[in-house]
Amino acid sequence: MSQVVFAARKRADSGSGNARRSRRAGRIPAVVYGRSGKAVTIDLDAGEFSAGVKGISESTIVKVNIDGQGVDAFVKDTQRNILDGQILHVDFYEIEADRILRARVPLHVQGNPLGVRNGGIFESPLHVIEVECLPTDLPERINVDVSGLDVNQSIHVRDLSLDKGVKLISGGDQVVALVKFAKVEEVVAPVEEAVVAEPVVDAKKAAEPKEAAKS
Repeated sequence: MSQVVFAARKRADSGSGNARRSRRAGRIPAVVYGRSGKAVTIDLDAGEFSAGVKGISESTIVKVNIDGQGVDAFVKDTQRNILDGQILHVDFYEIEADRILRARVPLHVQGNPLGVRNGGIFESPLHVIEVECLPTDLPERINVDVSGLDVNQSIHVRDLSLDKGVKLISGGDQVVALVKFAKVEEVVAPVEEAVVAEPVVDAKKAAEPKEAAKS
């Protein structure tokens, strides 16, 4: 996959008024944070950024060309309007090619588990893991093949296959995927109410006068 490139320009004024003017002009105000703590205020073309940001993850390294000078960075945060989803602001985090970084990498599950075909239920509770490596070794995602997973079997973080140079930071005991037996719901038959039979009274006998007690 080719690297995503965003053209940007520096903003002299980082105030809210300048940010509003940028948005009205069809641009998105943004900040590039450097490893040394230095921050550069920029803005980007809103249409270009919205199209380019689709499909990238937290571990995707993009290039931000600030007035023609390229910077490799992560898209760390995007602020959106809660009503229409419009992107209001972007934070980039600059990386250096020769310095080890720590990043969150998404997991991509592949295959149809054997256990599901045998009546089990598939679950995938973990979606990202944290790794440490050089930027050139950072994977955009980690594929997890679950096709051989049978009932009562699971895949843990420690079972993942990582490229050389990529160090696992997340706990190895975390469950990535599992297949478990489906719960059989016990069907309880409704309890019928007992019908209490009332004594049958002979109407003729009931009408007869009782004999007087003998003295």
